Amino acid sequence: MEDDGLNREIPAQTSSVTTKGKDPAFSARAFLAKIGAGKTLSDYRLSQVIFAQGDPADSIFYIHKGKVKITVVSTRGKEAVVAILSGGEFFGEGCLAGQIKRMATATAMSPVSLTRLAKTAAIRVLHEERAFTEVFLQHLLARSIRIEEDLVDQLFNSSEKRLARVLLLLANFGKEAKPDTAIAKISQQTLAEIVGTTRSRVSFFMNKFRKQGFISYNGHLEVHSSLLNVVLHD
Repeated sequence: MEDDGLNREIPAQTSSVTTKGKDPAFSARAFLAKIGAGKTLSDYRLSQVIFAQGDPADSIFYIHKGKVKITVVSTRGKEAVVAILSGGEFFGEGCLAGQIKRMATATAMSPVSLTRLAKTAAIRVLHEERAFTEVFLQHLLARSIRIEEDLVDQLFNSSEKRLARVLLLLANFGKEAKPDTAIAKISQQTLAEIVGTTRSRVSFFMNKFRKQGFISYNGHLEVHSSLLNVVLHD
């Protein structure tokens, strides 16, 4: 189900590529613009599937804007949210490690703009473009650290702390970019699947956070830095 979005070729850019500066999203866009065949820029609407579990794994993706949900369904039909990704992140890189089929489903959580890079093109640019390789390696290391933190969080922290951490991550706290306190619309059921608890528990904690002034609702959900108190203190 890949390339269900509105695909259009990315115009080439003549400006030089540099790894300096603090805007990795801009740098990656410049890297991708240098690639010839094998890339397309696609737009996906809210809830549109980018690729489905079991689809051929033949490309990687880079998010320019929007949020993408990665989910896995067990043989018994139980679904789990394993990641929520935002602008400046790659996904689908399992194809570079020998995956033949997608191990998860990627779905747009908001209007999404991303670059699809075919596996052959990705391998070529990793060999030829040192700057791109460095950015991609940073992504893999950051993803590995994030997975390790998620595992520790799941094993040792309460569901209340796990929910607080998820909300802070959705608001981009801890990233180089300025936090986006107004997060994309996300259901309590989805939050429950990420945290590993029930929807009723999520509702209870969300009301608690609101009363404590850690979050607010002004037509959308806003996450305040004070929510860090829940994560940092027992």
